[in-house]
Amino acid sequence: MINRQRVCDEFIRQASIDSPSFKEGEIAQYLENRFRDLGAAVEFDHAGEKIGSNSGNMIARFSGTKAGEPLLLSVHMDTVTPADNVKPVLNDGIFTSAGETILGGDDKSGIVEIIEAIEVLHEQKIPYVALEVVVTICEEQGLLGAKQLDFSQLTAKYGVVLDTTGIDIVVNRAPAANRFKIDIFGHEAHAGICPEQGISAIQIASRALARIPLGRIDDETTANIGTIHGGLASNIIPKQVSLRGEVRSHTIDKLRQQTELIINIVEEEVDKATLTVGEETKRASMAIELKEDFPPMQVAEDAPILQIIHEAGAALNRPQESRAAGGGSDASIFNNNGVETVIMATGMANVHTINEQIAVDDMVKASELLVEIIRRA
Repeated sequence: MINRQRVCDEFIRQASIDSPSFKEGEIAQYLENRFRDLGAAVEFDHAGEKIGSNSGNMIARFSGTKAGEPLLLSVHMDTVTPADNVKPVLNDGIFTSAGETILGGDDKSGIVEIIEAIEVLHEQKIPYVALEVVVTICEEQGLLGAKQLDFSQLTAKYGVVLDTTGIDIVVNRAPAANRFKIDIFGHEAHAGICPEQGISAIQIASRALARIPLGRIDDETTANIGTIHGGLASNIIPKQVSLRGEVRSHTIDKLRQQTELIINIVEEEVDKATLTVGEETKRASMAIELKEDFPPMQVAEDAPILQIIHEAGAALNRPQESRAAGGGSDASIFNNNGVETVIMATGMANVHTINEQIAVDDMVKASELLVEIIRRA
């Protein structure tokens, strides 16, 4: 039932429209027209005005042709960078980027698959329940679009987010995450003339980092310091350094414990950094910005949406593998707002790199599966 050429043409059109986070306006206009042509009522919210994007989240509503609970389908329209002048190339059935850019299969492959599934529903006159298609902005910037979505505008109570790598995989568990910024303040001094009068913020940070456990902490928890910024010049004892990082865990207690451990270690090293110059005692200090990035996601194996997906996979003789993931997704925000949502694989591979790729066969398979999911909803 899937039109392979139509899938290819649709992907080329979308991937050729640059849509990095905060600059989704052009792809949003294209998708508005595309979904209207498919018969949807389309609206945009005001999320873009709140977070600095040139588009809001898009909601496309299909009234459906049979009674039943509405089904949510969701994807995101933004991509990571580099995303200037993306040129998709198809060789031997695999799309890649022609240049030094990402391809945009994350998450345009998911958008293509939703569009193709709806095309097939209409062509084959397959009865389907009402569909609410939510296409978010700024997902790659910490799920910002989904966090600003007005969930009172949705009636669906369960659904699917198309946004993970591989094929025939469904993610029903994902971690919660904390993000933090730690500023360490020392005292500047001339590094050649009077270094003994300074307290190096970079040295304090390095001592703390040598003690902080990072990477995979256990099978449920990870921690990372992603950026370090500080110092002014090689001849100045650095007064300030900023550390930015995150902790993720499938268990809230472990998330809290690992976050507290990192903060406590930095505090200990800051407290040790004192210096007496004449009658003056200099001390280091610190400031912390800590926020909950996204909540945990845990959808039970017997949840209705998972049962539908497994039935759809069985109908295609393609068993669907349920698994946990380590990344964040709009699905976490949907679940936290009462819409029981799992994540479906779209076939994307090597995402967030210039080596990103996706096989046409996998987009066809994902589209087939989505048709079967909608048929059974």
